[in-house]
Amino acid sequence: MTPERRRQYAWAMYDWGNSAFATTVVAGLFPIFFEQYWANNLDSGTRTFWLGVASSASSLAVVVLAPLLGSVADRGGLKKRFLAVFTALGVLSTAAFYWVGQGQWMIATLLFTLGSIGFQAGTSFYDSLIVNVARDHEMDRVSSLGYGLGYLGGGGLFALNVLMVLRPQWFGLADAAAATKLSFMLVAIWWAVFAIPLFRAVPEARLGHNGMLDDLRSGFAQLAGTIHELSKLKPVWMFLFAYWLYIDGVDTIVRMAVDYGLTLGFPSSSLIAALLMVQFIGFPAAIGFGFIAGKIGTRRALYIALSVYIGVTAYAYLLQTVAQFYIMAAAIGLVQGGVQALSRSYYARLIPADKSGEFFGFYNMLGKFAAVLGPIAVGVTKLLTGDARLAILILVLFFIVGMLLLSRVPDPARSLP
Repeated sequence: MTPERRRQYAWAMYDWGNSAFATTVVAGLFPIFFEQYWANNLDSGTRTFWLGVASSASSLAVVVLAPLLGSVADRGGLKKRFLAVFTALGVLSTAAFYWVGQGQWMIATLLFTLGSIGFQAGTSFYDSLIVNVARDHEMDRVSSLGYGLGYLGGGGLFALNVLMVLRPQWFGLADAAAATKLSFMLVAIWWAVFAIPLFRAVPEARLGHNGMLDDLRSGFAQLAGTIHELSKLKPVWMFLFAYWLYIDGVDTIVRMAVDYGLTLGFPSSSLIAALLMVQFIGFPAAIGFGFIAGKIGTRRALYIALSVYIGVTAYAYLLQTVAQFYIMAAAIGLVQGGVQALSRSYYARLIPADKSGEFFGFYNMLGKFAAVLGPIAVGVTKLLTGDARLAILILVLFFIVGMLLLSRVPDPARSLP
């Protein structure tokens, strides 16, 4: 393996590590454990509301922090350092779940919010480092590799965690609650260990550093300049608007799918099985979308994936049985990684490489700003009407308008090898 390929795999292994938080914590065990253990003294509507608030609060924090810290990181060559800080925040918050007792839903909510900030803000700096390991013509392949390994790594640990929860006696554990808490600790360890290759192997030039206050002042100045520059880069801001809309639907489905299934009365074991299906379908599918993009173009491949999401969202409104939930999960698994990976690589080819930290700050800012609205829409709609199906159906509009805006963005030309 060439040194260049080793750096690409080292970068992608971070996805393998931090995806355990997305699978076991965000999409899998936390919503169930929050309902049945930490917040079992709250009614269903209130639990869903606070779950949405926690998700939205973490996203709002990233909206505020990501562009500014990205500009600071670009000026000082600090992307890896900021990634280390937010990785530590996510890892420590996740590990702390182990000591939260039954009924302590406020502490659990706070830790979930902090862990989500660490995960989301860290992802912004991780994404921006793709320009350090891949040339233009490699972007789709390398980005898809990251998401593919993320599905495999996150799904593998999730499978072990599910087995622990369902069969705690096999692991010498007292009950499912003890197994769930240990699962959160394993996520923290997994995330920390598989972050190491990136910090060791991915290059980043250390630029001039005059202290944090000076860097912040310079960062504000650069941020203002970039906002002005962004207004002149029509393909970039058009793509950002398109991404802002369609990723709202994707993120909301990921975050609220388990809670939605619980609302419909599906057993938690079936919902967990569906999530596992998404992970293991998602691994080859994400890699496959990188190949498809190389054949038909990144934008056309995104059209295919987003069209499937429109069908999935409409189908979710009509769900009646667990078998139908499995069908929905399989369809999501086929396209989720493709949307995420190709959006990242598409954007990476549109932006100036020397400002990738800041531009990816905007990218994640808009993505997470969308996620502020989606979970709150689901939570508030259910709280007010008792029918989460209406909020799910509204997401179809985000996919459709997002695709229309994407059609106005040119497919960025690939440089030759």
